[in-house]
Amino acid sequence: MAPPKVYGWAISPFVSRALLALEEAGVDYELVPMSPQDGDHRRPEHLARNPFGQVPVLEDGDLTVFESRAIARHVFRKHKPEFLGAGSLERSAMVDVWLEVEAHQLHPAANGVVVECFGAPFLGRPRNQAAVDENLGKLRKVLEVYEARLAQSKYLAGDFLSVADLSHFTIMHYFMATEYAAVVEALPHVRAWWEELAARPAARKVAGFMPVGAGPAKKDE
Repeated sequence: MAPPKVYGWAISPFVSRALLALEEAGVDYELVPMSPQDGDHRRPEHLARNPFGQVPVLEDGDLTVFESRAIARHVFRKHKPEFLGAGSLERSAMVDVWLEVEAHQLHPAANGVVVECFGAPFLGRPRNQAAVDENLGKLRKVLEVYEARLAQSKYLAGDFLSVADLSHFTIMHYFMATEYAAVVEALPHVRAWWEELAARPAARKVAGFMPVGAGPAKKDE
């Protein structure tokens, strides 16, 4: 069987989230490059894969999956179910909880900072410092919750690494390259958790696809 295909541009934290899952699972894959500048994601052939015209999209045999977190869950369900807390209702529930926290609490705040620090210069507009400050305030509050959680357990879902942890890597890779990384570094449990995530071989490989300052797209998912 042909390896799965991922459509998108790896600089996107959403596309790279899918790539990280595949790398962690040890799955060979093909990245099909696309150009946002050329509008490849709006072409009919891509809209047939994802009617919302976003990236990434995974083609795994006859199955087509879009939405980056759904792709990650599919990859781990198929190849590394322990990253989903498989076999325990409590563990899997905690994975679900913290993956939702990442999606709805941390990511929007961190992304709001990243877009202004890297995306705005890339798009040729001035940084909106008010938006940065607002999102930093939100992120600090979220990370205080993380600090309390990680003081109780090594990872977000418990004593085991899961997709809930890994899903943070790509947007935090960009955030930690801003001048606001001290927000994380001031929290000892969050800092240790982040440093362990960033040191993983799969994360280091995917980080190579995400040069800092290259302007991750704002709404890719």
